[in-house]
Amino acid sequence: MPLTPQQVRALRAEAHRLKLKPVVRVGQHGLSENVMKELEIALDHHELVKLRIPAADKDEKEAIIRGLIEPTGAELVQRIGHVLVLFRKNPKSKRFLKQLKG
Repeated sequence: MPLTPQQVRALRAEAHRLKLKPVVRVGQHGLSENVMKELEIALDHHELVKLRIPAADKDEKEAIIRGLIEPTGAELVQRIGHVLVLFRKNPKSKRFLKQLKG
């Protein structure tokens, strides 16, 4: 289920309030199997995660972002420069219920 604009705004504010640091970094080797495993673990545990992607041209960045979002089922909450915030609801967690209401 796609996030509504209000939910995206609330999650973006929560990421800022929590002062999230990038927990997953996509390195020079791109989207390796290890990066995807780490992202899956981070999304399962934290739900709201910050990532750093390498400096690249616009098309390459978009391909990396699609490569992160599509296989994981995460939603893009924010993108500023080389930093992304992704969200994927964990059905076992009630952590972000307040932000997802509305």
